[in-house]
Amino acid sequence: MDVLKLAEEIVNGRRLGGEDDLMAFVTCDLDDLCRGADVIREKLCGDKVDLCTIINGKSGRCGEDCKYCAQSAHHHTACEEYGFLDSSVIMDAARANEEEGVDRFAIVTSGKALTGEEFDRAIDTFSQMNEELKIDLCASLGFLNRDQFKRLRQAGVTSYHDNIETSRRYFPQICSTHSFDEKLATIRMAQEEGFCVCSGGIIGMGETWEDRISMALTLSELGIRSIPVNVLMAIPGTPLEGMQRLEEDEILRAIAIFRYINPEANIRLAGGRMLMANDGRQAFCSGASATITGNMLTTSGSTIRSDKEMLKEMGRNVEPQYNTNCGCH
Repeated sequence: MDVLKLAEEIVNGRRLGGEDDLMAFVTCDLDDLCRGADVIREKLCGDKVDLCTIINGKSGRCGEDCKYCAQSAHHHTACEEYGFLDSSVIMDAARANEEEGVDRFAIVTSGKALTGEEFDRAIDTFSQMNEELKIDLCASLGFLNRDQFKRLRQAGVTSYHDNIETSRRYFPQICSTHSFDEKLATIRMAQEEGFCVCSGGIIGMGETWEDRISMALTLSELGIRSIPVNVLMAIPGTPLEGMQRLEEDEILRAIAIFRYINPEANIRLAGGRMLMANDGRQAFCSGASATITGNMLTTSGSTIRSDKEMLKEMGRNVEPQYNTNCGCH
């Protein structure tokens, strides 16, 4: 496979699918693959790097059994537990992130779905942020119903996050309390209600390269426009605590493959950036066009300021675009 030639074909309109020999990506020259992915990123996404931050709006006591997660009640971790945060705490965090020039702010909650009085409080908080701030708003509140999605849109939320986590084949090895099809149904409902959906997954959970490629293809078929790529940070007390950490070359190869298969999406560095040198700088030359930022667990070792400084040095644009119609771009 001539990956540099393939990159030019993709720039010119070719799109990859399950009928293509995508396993050739696994053995091709990594430097060429990353260069090709960067060409695709530059030509189809430009130099804008999309920055988002999250706040853990509700933590722990989750009834789902996702094997990677510290917040699952099925595991024995040191996870902090608390109910939905006071709106003033969330507002202060959102305002601080807007002042630092972040594109988007997300409330993420534990549990299969945020419901009842806590969901009402989330709606009130999003409405207040929408009225008082310019920053784009994202929610990650689990398996919502259509009425809840409508209320979120009315409150000013433009993006919804729901990772598919891995391939359809491997998903039952990671979670048994909900299904891959439930994930897809929620994503499609969010899209139907006008949300820009952010969905990706985690690599390093014991899946194969075939699984990673399958996950990338599923996201392409769904038309996902923001794809967070997390690298497993094995957490003591979870069933995956003994997994070996991925090497940087393997992470870069995965990011580049996701770019080839999803050429117009934002490929977003998420959890596990600390496993790469210089906060993942090379990943931004290997197809990545976005990142989660801030002082949080998922991006330990980097800050909003250090990320923006690094990206500016690389010639990237990190100015927020609050007036776009979709929070993913």
